[in-house]
Amino acid sequence: MEKPEFVWGLIASMYTGNVIGVLTVLFFVPAFAAILRTPFAILTPFIVFICAIGAYAVGNSMVDVWYMLAFGVIGYVFKKLDYPLAPFVLALVLGDLAEGALRQSLIMSQGSVRIFFESPISAVITLAAIFLFLLPLLSPVFRRLRGSPTPNAVASPGSH
Repeated sequence: MEKPEFVWGLIASMYTGNVIGVLTVLFFVPAFAAILRTPFAILTPFIVFICAIGAYAVGNSMVDVWYMLAFGVIGYVFKKLDYPLAPFVLALVLGDLAEGALRQSLIMSQGSVRIFFESPISAVITLAAIFLFLLPLLSPVFRRLRGSPTPNAVASPGSH
């Protein structure tokens, strides 16, 4: 170890942070419970107000607040239409990384997509990704081949 005082200082700060975190949670549990008892009609505007302050504080721009409101409405619409949240979060987190890796791979192969099929591991992963991407289109075909009814088909009264 070149700098043991730094390492032990880091470890001590982690212990101190954990102790302070536990004490903070223990002392503020009644306040958190009181917030949970607050009616949703009062809590929602307060949360939106706090979020607007945070959005404005990031860049000191009202455009950020408008973005926050627009994406809030989009999120509400997605929730009402039962869109799953996990793919959106995954796309937001991994989208830039995946795009950079794709660009790097295509530059290495001089634009050829064969690079994704040259090694067995990348070929299996690429084929699995293509299959999963096409699965919503293929599942009605699989259902018809098995002879089971489609999930959207509703039997009308008297049709037996």
